[in-house]
This record gives sequence, C-alpha cells and structure tokens, in this order.
Amino acid sequence: MFRKKIKEMSGLFITIEGIECVGKTTNTKFIAQYLGECGIKTHQTREPGGTVLGEKIRNILLFEEKKNITPLIELLLLFAAREANTEQVIKPTLKEGTWVVCDRFTDASIAYQGFGRELGYQRVEHFKEIVLKDFEPDITFLLDAPIEVIRSRKKLNPNDRFESETTDFFEKVRNGYLEIARRYNDRIKVIDASKPLEDVQFEIKKYLKEIINHHD
Repeated sequence: MFRKKIKEMSGLFITIEGIECVGKTTNTKFIAQYLGECGIKTHQTREPGGTVLGEKIRNILLFEEKKNITPLIELLLLFAAREANTEQVIKPTLKEGTWVVCDRFTDASIAYQGFGRELGYQRVEHFKEIVLKDFEPDITFLLDAPIEVIRSRKKLNPNDRFESETTDFFEKVRNGYLEIARRYNDRIKVIDASKPLEDVQFEIKKYLKEIINHHD
C-alpha cells in the first residue's frame, strides 16, 4: 500500500478525492483530527492551492470566465499549482516525518480533465510523469456518490466554473474516478459517500487504523 521508492520520506501522504459535495473538506479535517488524536503530526493542504502561487491559480481556475480557459490551459494551470505544492509543501513536510492530508491530487486531474474535459487518460498521465515522476499518495480515499445524491445536498455555486457544470460532465468525472479506482485498487479505497457521515467516517477510520499499525 505504501510508497517505497522515496525512502527519505518518513511521513505518509493521504489524499481525498471525489466530485463536488461528497464531503472531501469535512473528511480531510476528520482525518487530520483523528491522526492527531493518535499522536501523529499532520499537515492539511488542498489542490489547487497549498501555496501562495497555488491559491492564486485556484482563484483563476474557479472564477475566470469559461471562454478564457480551454481544457488544456486548465490542465497546465493545475499541474503548475501541483508542482509548487508538491515541491514547496508536501515533500518537505513528509521528509520531516509529518503526515500530509491533501484535498485532491493528481487523480482529480485524470477524472476532471482526462475524463470530464475529454483530454484523455494518457495525456494527463504524461504530465504526471513529467511533474511527479514516481511520486504517489500512500493511500487515497475516493468518496463516491450518485450525481442525484450530490445535487440533493447543496445548491452548487453558479459562479464556480466546476460547480456550474452539467450533470453529464459530472457523470463523466465520476466514471473517471471509478476507472482510476479499478486501476489502482491497492491504493484507492472507495467509500460510499451517500451514506450518513458517521458511517463514512467509520469506514475511513478503519483504513486509518490499518495504515497506522502497518506504519508502526
């Protein structure tokens, strides 16, 4: 389950994935809190974001007019933000022995840009190899729920470039995530996010206990 090639990093890298409104932010905080209760120092970050540059790029990606950003520009901006976050925040923090919990990472680019924007799996993988080489999360929690469940939970922001997308787009993204989960089923743990929050967090905690025991 765990990263083997980057031996100098003693912290573990945990990512949370899923489409809008599945509870990523809530459960990122939950994971960090639970790990803290277990005596494990953690750092929370997000993508796009995590650095000064990354947060500026995030603002562009979310609120710039759609006509100004093509799917490829979107992908390039995401990987620019990811390079900054990985090199300036994630890797140095892991080297210190602190665990990193990240709200989205490269799987999101494969799902959103590769599948949702139809740029293709291989094109995103190409950028992944350039920017990250063999760097991967140790474990990823994919919070999955049908689109109708998501839309029943919250009115999506019409000013957000992603939240204002069509149901068809989100179906493509969800299918992309599930395809990634099938390819990397040793790393990605699919959690049914349509269940009550306490059930979701029970499942997450089960896996966290496992990785804590394994890491020790």
